[in-house]
Amino acid sequence: MGASDSELLEETRPATSPAASWPLLARLPAQLAAALEPAAWRELLRQAHEELKARFVAEEPVEDLVHARAALIDAALREAWRRHCAAQAGALVAVGGYGRGELHPCSDIDILLLVPQPPDAAGSAAIGTLVAFLWDIGLEVGHSVRTVAQCAEECVGDVGVMTTLLEARLLAGDAQLLAAMRSALAPERIWPVKQFFEAKAREQAERHLKANDTAYNLEPNVKTGPGGLRDIQTIAWVAKRHFGGADTLDALVTHGFLTLEELRRLQQAQAFLWKVRFGLHTLTARREDRLLFDYQIRLAQSFDYEDASYTLAVEQFMQRYYRTVMDVSLLNELLLQLFRDAILTESEPPRPLNARFQVRNGSLEAVGEEVFARTPASLLELFILLQQNEGLRGVRASTMRAVARNLWLIDEEFRQNPRHHRLFLEILRSPVGVTHELRRMNTYGVLGRYIPAFGRIVGRMQYDLFHAYTVDAHTLFVVSNLRRFAIPRYDHEVPEASRVMQQLPRSEVAYLAALFHDIAKGRGGDHSELGAVDAEAFCLEQGLSPYDARLVAWLVRNHLQLSITSQKQDIGDPQVINAFARKVGDETHLDYLYVLTCADVRATNPKLWNSWKASLFRDFYQRVKRALRRGLESPIDPEHLVRETQDAARRLLLERGVSERDIAGAWTRFSAGYFLQHSPEEIAWHARLLAERDAASDEPLVALEPRSVRGTTAALIFTRPRRHGFARTTAALDQLGLNIVDARITPTGDGFSLDLYHLLEDDGAPITDNDRQVEIEQALWGSLRGPADAPFAVSRRAPRQARMFNTPTQIALSVDERNRRSVLELTAGDRPGLLCEVGKVLMAERVELHAAKIMTVGERAEDVFYLTDFDNRPLEPAAAERLRERLVQALDERQAALREPAAGAMRT
Repeated sequence: MGASDSELLEETRPATSPAASWPLLARLPAQLAAALEPAAWRELLRQAHEELKARFVAEEPVEDLVHARAALIDAALREAWRRHCAAQAGALVAVGGYGRGELHPCSDIDILLLVPQPPDAAGSAAIGTLVAFLWDIGLEVGHSVRTVAQCAEECVGDVGVMTTLLEARLLAGDAQLLAAMRSALAPERIWPVKQFFEAKAREQAERHLKANDTAYNLEPNVKTGPGGLRDIQTIAWVAKRHFGGADTLDALVTHGFLTLEELRRLQQAQAFLWKVRFGLHTLTARREDRLLFDYQIRLAQSFDYEDASYTLAVEQFMQRYYRTVMDVSLLNELLLQLFRDAILTESEPPRPLNARFQVRNGSLEAVGEEVFARTPASLLELFILLQQNEGLRGVRASTMRAVARNLWLIDEEFRQNPRHHRLFLEILRSPVGVTHELRRMNTYGVLGRYIPAFGRIVGRMQYDLFHAYTVDAHTLFVVSNLRRFAIPRYDHEVPEASRVMQQLPRSEVAYLAALFHDIAKGRGGDHSELGAVDAEAFCLEQGLSPYDARLVAWLVRNHLQLSITSQKQDIGDPQVINAFARKVGDETHLDYLYVLTCADVRATNPKLWNSWKASLFRDFYQRVKRALRRGLESPIDPEHLVRETQDAARRLLLERGVSERDIAGAWTRFSAGYFLQHSPEEIAWHARLLAERDAASDEPLVALEPRSVRGTTAALIFTRPRRHGFARTTAALDQLGLNIVDARITPTGDGFSLDLYHLLEDDGAPITDNDRQVEIEQALWGSLRGPADAPFAVSRRAPRQARMFNTPTQIALSVDERNRRSVLELTAGDRPGLLCEVGKVLMAERVELHAAKIMTVGERAEDVFYLTDFDNRPLEPAAAERLRERLVQALDERQAALREPAAGAMRT
């Protein structure tokens, strides 16, 4: 390395020591020595920590503060050692993060009391006194007492212990003892470099997997999440084991593993992540490394982010966080690749693939530094070669760097080149590796350069509970889901979507729609409309036919419609089916929209997709498909649909031994609307239960179907109408922590009511445990048999995340003239007891509930209720307005009572 490089490297190092930049550290040893009681030490340390907090608020460099706190604890421990253990043989050693000289306000303080032999009674007593004193002065230390031999023995089977001791730093006592421990733990004796590297790489992969293998979870862990501080530490640990000596990041420049520019990026990333972690500890006064929603808002405010026209301050802050961890992930990949080559791989002669690329040691490599400058198309060809050569482990570090240096070549001229259009479409049309390479293109910055609008959504988060990932991560998860639908070995996951996807004529149309469906998020306006414009222009530019370009644009424009319609409208109504069939126009548009919808919802939030939604989307898709096959000029006739449903249900009942007489007796209770609202399987179940029941009895009937045809557990109640029936039933079910996803209240001709509730556990699964089923039945019987005037409510507490948001109640009431009913659309903060509260108001206002479609969108409930008055007519305007006012008042009062005052200003 030349002299100028050395000077530049020197600029990256701290200019002063913690003691020099903090006068308190110079005074502290004498003050501690003079303090006799633990209370005096606690006060000195409290004052020091307050100073550190004030310096943080004053925006002093966080690197100084992290090292200053370690130096502060050093001073306290040294004086405590001198006071309590100076007469004992041994050494006081800082280990772990404290051993690196890095302590955040509430970081672990891990120490090793290294002894020449197991301590005798006097030695054990002295150590016990020291540790008790440290706790008395407010230091929560983690300590161990070991000999050198015991240290080596502990490390043999535990790479975590080995890593902790790798960072050992002497605080006081026998330096020779620490030297002996380091010698005993040297790579030639224990954990050779190769094994250590493999263990740390495996450990990192397992840690990433726990975070869904993405850094873009909306409540990330700044320490252990992908791209977090632990990924930077992993690099330093491997470097220290490989090179020995100091584990500073700038040593990687000295050894030729990092360029100065990469070092600066890594140091800037570490400083930002340190600032976030320091802020979390300061804010919570505890060891909190998770960026929870309520902390995100407060940190964004403390870091002086401000709301902009279309982007909240918290979203700007989190976008910087996500882009930082993305950069760390890329540098981590690059450095681990270099270490792998240096440590593990026997060097092999390169194997040429073409004039521009070759395979070296199992990884793809450009044949020279000038490849991308000479042939810019190679910036896309790289990813095609990775798809075509499945055995490749990845990309050589030198080639990653060359890609980064040449990203500027992807300009408007590059984007207009037909050759590059063909290469990009070839990536999308590949039978393998589409998702992997799109993700790699995003990580390397190529995707955001080739599609500039995509570059603007990288790291963009949406501050709500509905979207679990950043926009770019979600988008690539949608592509991943589509790819899984296209691969037969995943057919069991969503069978109908897989069947449809595998029959599509051009799968790249679906992938392009996925890439663009959310690309206009954060611009203001309707992101579906804005994204459709971008999508059509891009597709035409890439050389797609006008028909395919319009199809992609149509999919982007309408990507929410199938989900919204099926979840918020009555899909048992033939008019809803016919209207949607007219909207899509043909089966091709419907097929693409169906697979895109399933992929999109599955990728939005791991808790959002469940068997109920799979069944709902499939049922709606199939009904619209039938309507399209009949022809738009021959819409579905309700009477014909009723006959079809009855015929299918009758066949099921006859197969199970139910007589025609019993079938007719059960069905005479119901109007035609009942047969439009329920599937043949449900109707057959109801008829069988009613046929087995004594027709003259007034006793209620309660039954569960653990695995219904709709992917839920169905709960049936057949009883005389009762006061607050809906409110009492939903309260009982809600108190058990169950999700009610659909409710249908069907009055019968003989004065009973058949109420059907579709239920899921909180994890989205139907209820399969026998004891849990018994518990539900008992709760339903309890709601039926209790006194009519007995109080009822839901005491279950709302989840922490939901309490952080303030969603004002919004209500829209309309009249469905054709079905002679009112439709109430409710948006409110989701919480336990919401349906119960709605039911109470409906009863108080003498409103009859016929059906409810329950839709939870993160922190919001978006429910639809189908209502009439007690004379089975739509609500009069005055009654509708009174109902709206009462609901808004009741729900907003309840929301205000539940919401935590500390939540601050949230998105509404």
